[in-house]
Amino acid sequence: MEDLLKYEREYWQAGYSHIAGIDEVGRGCLFGDVVAAAVILPQGLVLEDVNDSKKLSAKKREKLYDLIMEQAIAVGIGSVDAATIDQINIKQATRRAMKQAVEQLSIQPEYLLIDAEKVDVPIPQLSVIKGDATSQSIAAASIVAKVTRDRLCQGEWDARYPEYGIAVHKGYATKLHREQLLALGPTPMHRKSFMRNLFVEEQTLF
Repeated sequence: MEDLLKYEREYWQAGYSHIAGIDEVGRGCLFGDVVAAAVILPQGLVLEDVNDSKKLSAKKREKLYDLIMEQAIAVGIGSVDAATIDQINIKQATRRAMKQAVEQLSIQPEYLLIDAEKVDVPIPQLSVIKGDATSQSIAAASIVAKVTRDRLCQGEWDARYPEYGIAVHKGYATKLHREQLLALGPTPMHRKSFMRNLFVEEQTLF
């Protein structure tokens, strides 16, 4: 079994107490914000079943979200909207959301473990490839970000644009979503830069 505390343990032993795991969700969506979370867990805490949010059922994620929020020393959330994503590109938007998440932490982290990214803050950090599957802190952040964004999709965003099925597909390019886009056109919350390649023959729509 993967040791999900190997990175944390290394930096705890090096003298860093408050280590924040950082991850994002919604990077590949056609609709809505990209959402990032930063989570600082207590030193030595082991959270059973915490793993990459994509490997967990929605019900399991919700349960683990509550546990993480209860146990964490600090949690920060950041988000960047579709208009800004179109303006600065998804990579820069992701980094901005991650920076916001770090800045929202109530306790200053001493070290950052980030899922395959860099964050523009003067804090020592490590970019971890597949971090959400190899670090408990990053996995916890992935769960918090995913549940946060899913709740927006199922609540506020779906209520705003009920014809698009946002609650069902969460803004990803499913068949239903593409069909509704062709029938109705994009909303102000759709990422126009993502759709030009999706509908090559229907470019006049966008």
